[in-house]
Amino acid sequence: MKKLTLFLLFFSFSVFAQKELPSVSITTLDNKSVNVKTDFSEQDKIYIYSFWATWCTPCIAELEAISEHYEDWKKELNIELIAVSIDDARTQKRVKPLLNGKDWTYTMLLDSNQDFKRALSIVNVPYSIIVKNQKIVHIQNGYTQGSEEELHDVLKTL
Repeated sequence: MKKLTLFLLFFSFSVFAQKELPSVSITTLDNKSVNVKTDFSEQDKIYIYSFWATWCTPCIAELEAISEHYEDWKKELNIELIAVSIDDARTQKRVKPLLNGKDWTYTMLLDSNQDFKRALSIVNVPYSIIVKNQKIVHIQNGYTQGSEEELHDVLKTL
């Protein structure tokens, strides 16, 4: 039974890893609507959607760690990181002040109704999906120190 459970768990992740990106519209920091599928669709470009929140310490630690390497990664690979805040109406007012104190060069989007998060069945943040040619090719859930290097290793294989 245990082997069957592990197989099903692995199989479900494998199937999901090739799932097509959902067509969901969310907003920029300037309140402009963008569609995550059609507005980020450059052929063979790798998009990293990093779901985070202002109240999530591991999320901020992950984005900080990636920030230290991001410019080098962009020179090496055709990538774009899109940081998707899942802060709701109560905490969304904290996003811009937090970003003002950061030197992040990521594309920032707000999923205040959590439509994008729900479309992907995300339960906890930090949660990152890697998308290439509108297909989800990798998922990374959670963050521990050094996970950004694992992420980079995955990116180099795509």
